[in-house]
Amino acid sequence: MDAESFLEFASQVTKWKMYPYFDVAHSVLCALHVRDDLGPGALAFSRKHPISCWLSTMLVVFAGGMLSAALLGEPPLAPLKNTQQLVIASAVWYLVFYTPFDIGYSIAKFLPVKLVFSVMKEIYRCKKVHDGVLHAAKLYPNAYIIMILIGTLKGNGASFTKIIERLLRGVWTPTSIETLQPSFTTKACIIASVVFVLDIKSDLISAPHAFVYVFVIGFFIYFKVFSSMILGIHEPMLPFENLICAIFFGGIFDYTTKAFKSTKDEKVDTKKKD
Repeated sequence: MDAESFLEFASQVTKWKMYPYFDVAHSVLCALHVRDDLGPGALAFSRKHPISCWLSTMLVVFAGGMLSAALLGEPPLAPLKNTQQLVIASAVWYLVFYTPFDIGYSIAKFLPVKLVFSVMKEIYRCKKVHDGVLHAAKLYPNAYIIMILIGTLKGNGASFTKIIERLLRGVWTPTSIETLQPSFTTKACIIASVVFVLDIKSDLISAPHAFVYVFVIGFFIYFKVFSSMILGIHEPMLPFENLICAIFFGGIFDYTTKAFKSTKDEKVDTKKKD
């Protein structure tokens, strides 16, 4: 494929509609997340508390839109006005939790099916991050931090509402807040948001916008699907984080202080022995 053909393909990718297929993939993986988070008692919980189960699933599905809307001064429930998407999410929730012989859940967990849905989900995530950055840029043209924040929340809002989503199911886990232990998905959304901000608001990226968009999709698919699901590498950025923390966030000074204290203690012990 030559450069012109690839650019034409990339331009078409930026125009892909998310409804209904990508919405279905997103909803399926969100419902699977809720069910897996419930653990072995998921079916019993869904039978005993269907409303709580549905509410927590809908919160996961629409978390990004609801969080970003609330922070931008818009109605937090605005994402729920999309009746078609709400119907899709509710239908998927029902199929994952209530189909006879648990067929819906078994099909969704079947690895080839889950891989396809995961790839579609990452394309959907890229679209959400991109739209979040654009929306924030229109409201706050020079507020780059806001653009990055909204893009990140749009792409991975479910991680930031995890504490509320579990609370809807009667579980209080304050240590599960995303800012304490950010997942790789959050870090990837931050990187993607920064790339889109640089592409939209600066001249640092000279590549066509469509190429940048497809590059971000490839970044998500490679690290979130191929690296995590196939190779089992869940924190590919950990070596870089350790290096950055050692250099910029006190790591070197802590090691130096510790080594100095150890040397000093050894000298004191030697004098006492003498």
